[in-house]
Parts: sequence; structure tokens; C-alpha cells
Amino acid sequence: MAHDIILLMAQYGLLLVFLNVLVEQVGVPVPAVPTLMVAGALAASGKLPLLDVVGVALLACLLGDLLWYWAGRRFGGGVMRTICRISLSPDSCVKQSELRFQRWRGRVLLVAKFVPGLSTVAPPLVGAMGLRLPAFLWLDGLGSLLWVGIAVALGQVFASQIDALLAALANAGTMAFEAVLALLALYIAVKWWQRRRLLRTLRMARVTVDELNEAIAAGQSPVVVDVRSGMARMLDSRVIPGALLADLDSVDRALHDIPPDRELVIYCSCPNEVSAAKAAKLLIALGYRHVRPLLGGLDAWDSAGYAIERLPPDPAARGDDPLHLTA
Repeated sequence: MAHDIILLMAQYGLLLVFLNVLVEQVGVPVPAVPTLMVAGALAASGKLPLLDVVGVALLACLLGDLLWYWAGRRFGGGVMRTICRISLSPDSCVKQSELRFQRWRGRVLLVAKFVPGLSTVAPPLVGAMGLRLPAFLWLDGLGSLLWVGIAVALGQVFASQIDALLAALANAGTMAFEAVLALLALYIAVKWWQRRRLLRTLRMARVTVDELNEAIAAGQSPVVVDVRSGMARMLDSRVIPGALLADLDSVDRALHDIPPDRELVIYCSCPNEVSAAKAAKLLIALGYRHVRPLLGGLDAWDSAGYAIERLPPDPAARGDDPLHLTA
């Protein structure tokens, strides 16, 4: 069996490497590092050409990342919200990437492949933020080459151990395959359970967009608070007119002059109003008595046809770094 696996990799190895890497880069959770390491081990014994292995893997990385980069350029923040909705960790999937982008800008592509979850999010994020195509190809290509090179090199260094592992897996037969599937299913189940537990802890009454619009029209003047991150507002400049802009981490400081008996409506653009609900929980704990998240968030407000304002561009946010100026 192990011999058959090696023959299969030797005969179709380049195609398998290309397909595995491409599928992983477009977001399917099928790790490509093991395949790259096996290919590296076969290259060490002369069964696969080393440069071709690196070349097809690099090509697959660039093709998959270019697809996401184009989507980010074309659809902007909408792509990020879609990725977040299908993520098993919707409350943090994009936020952590935004924080890394604020620190690294386009250079985040150099390390994206090494950070779980960041590999898929980084290309559309830099595309939406206006990273020019030549800079994207250079940075993404360099980061991809580093990732591919390390995985293949590890396969060459541990070639004998990989051969032994393949033999052990072959001897285990279907039990090994079933064990891998069971571990994958367990991982997905744990992440799903964590997501459901988070949503249960954030369960509270919401205010609908119609109710908010009626309250504003009636002169009740609820304090509307936008708790999206600064990066999210750069990706999507829409705001509800008169909204107070506050970071989730600093919403308490932004509202320090607001009396605790004022009605507060908190909104974001994340699935299940996670950030808005977190902010509401925090404000309630601080003594604010009338706090509710906006059901459906900013997208629901806009879809209902209610007034929307646009934030002015922030030149200081983009700066003069050629790695993130628009084309």
C-alpha cells in the first residue's frame, strides 16, 4: 500500500500538489503542507523534480490568491462579510486580520500563509484596501515561495521519517483514514459548539431598523453607536446619519459623557450582530439601562432604504506607502 502511494505521488505528484494547494488557497480546509512535505521527500529521492514541485505549488498559490484579491477589489467589504459569515469563528475571523493589516499593511502577505485563517482573508483584504496589483504579486509571490519552500525543505530533511509514516498509515489501512476523518469531524463540532455558545451568551432583545427609524422620526433621539473597527469603516464607509463612531474595545470611553438612562442602539456589520451584542453587554454591565443591538446591523438599515451617509476618505489612514496606495 505504501508502495502504491509513492507510485501514485511519483506519477501524478505535480498535479496533486497543484490541486491540493489551489483548493486550500481558495478556502477549502484541506491542508496542503502534508502533500508538499511528501513531494519534498520524493524529490529528495529523485522521484519528482524539485523545481517543478516548487513551481506548480507557487502557481497554485498565486492563482487562488489572485481570485480572492480580485474579489476584494471588485466587491470590497462585502467579500469580507461573506468570509466571516461562513467562518466557524465569525466573531474574530476578520477582526484579527484587520489588526494585522493595520500593523503590517501589504506586507501582511509575507506571513499570511503561516497564520491559520489569515491565508484566505489577507488577499481580499489587501485588494479591498487598494493594494496595487504589481505590489500584490511581488509580496504574495514572495510569501508563497517562502511557505512552499519551507514545507518542501522539511519533506527533504525528514524524507526517511515520511517514508516510515506512509508505511505505518498503509499498514493501519482504513482505520487510519477513519481516525483522520473522526478528528476532522471533532474539530468542526468543537468550533460549531463554541460558536453556538457565544451566540447564546449574547442573546438579548434587538431593535429593528423600522423601530429605530420611527424613534428617530418621532424625535426620541436614541444614541446610535457604530462599533465597527476603524479598518472595517475604511472598507465600508457607510454609516447611519448621526451615529457615534466607537471601537468595540473603547466604546465605554466614547460614551463617558452619555447619561446612563439614555437609549442606546448599537450596530455593526458582522453576523448575528456579535460585536454590537458584545458592546451592549459591556455597557449594561457599566450601568447603562437601555441598550439594544440593531437587528441585522448596518446592512439591514441600508437594505430597508433608510438614510445612509458616507465617511470622508482618510488620507492619513492610507499614508504614502506605495505598498497600499490604490492603482
